[in-house]
Amino acid sequence: MIALGIEGTAHTCGVGIVNAKGDILANEIKMYKPEKGGIHPREAANHHAEHLVPTIKAAVEKAGISFKDIDLVTFSQGPGLGPCLRTVATGARALAISLKVPIIGVNHCIAHLEIGRIKTEAKDPVLLYASGGNTQVIAFANGKYRIFGETLDIGIGNMFDKLGREIGLGYYAGPKIEKAALEGSKLLDLPYSVKGMDLAFSGILTAALQHRAKGEGIEDICFSVQETCFAMLTEVTERAMAHIEKSEVLLGGGVVQNKRLQGMVAKMAQDRGGSIFVPDRFLCMDNGAMIAWTGLVMYEGGVRMTVKDTEIDQRFRTDQVEVTWR
Repeated sequence: MIALGIEGTAHTCGVGIVNAKGDILANEIKMYKPEKGGIHPREAANHHAEHLVPTIKAAVEKAGISFKDIDLVTFSQGPGLGPCLRTVATGARALAISLKVPIIGVNHCIAHLEIGRIKTEAKDPVLLYASGGNTQVIAFANGKYRIFGETLDIGIGNMFDKLGREIGLGYYAGPKIEKAALEGSKLLDLPYSVKGMDLAFSGILTAALQHRAKGEGIEDICFSVQETCFAMLTEVTERAMAHIEKSEVLLGGGVVQNKRLQGMVAKMAQDRGGSIFVPDRFLCMDNGAMIAWTGLVMYEGGVRMTVKDTEIDQRFRTDQVEVTWR
């Protein structure tokens, strides 16, 4: 079976093609980059509408197949930005109908976990999912992917982008903050906002900007924000691993490309006698291959959808999905 997956939850219009072995035949990505400010949902949707068809054609050509070889169309059903989700869902429905093949809507968060499971040696990991719009600690338990901790306000990547814009680093700020942090050494006082198993980042942003207003250097601000936020993420991940007695941790989402975060989680896992797994960077960021693979395993696990079932859900919770394929 060959599945084509379309990703379009936020800034990325991605099309991936995979087979039943988990081989990635194509993984084409077109990213929306605003001229100023952050993501404008309608402008991002217009970007996706412009690039979706050419990206689908490029993926099919890259995979060395024809459209008649596609057995399944999958797409990101949520969570995400409404205009973006609706754009890719409409394209996926049109493609599935024209090819007369089944269609499967995929939970974006679960896709990060499933692509990590097939592309690393992780078998039953806790997923630390840190991206622009989402920050969650997820693991499989009792027939579902459960959320053991999550952000109470904004995703960590969103916070990084807001910070970057305010201190002059621009958008997309994550890599720039990581680079600046390497030059910092002064640990500034920031709120350590762990609340039970959940986290909050907006207060850290406010405090960081106050430090900047008082004349603190950008490098020390970036260093302090990274150290504080990544310690929070590592703590919650470790407690989730202890609570459900799992020894593997898998990283997913664009923010986990940060080497400092990887190092902190790796040290935690090592101290626990566990293992850390990090997929290729192109699979950490939003991409169509993870959607294609997850839709394929869902279909092979007995999931079936009609076109009516493919309505998008901006707040599609990870634990809403019945995991029939495990």
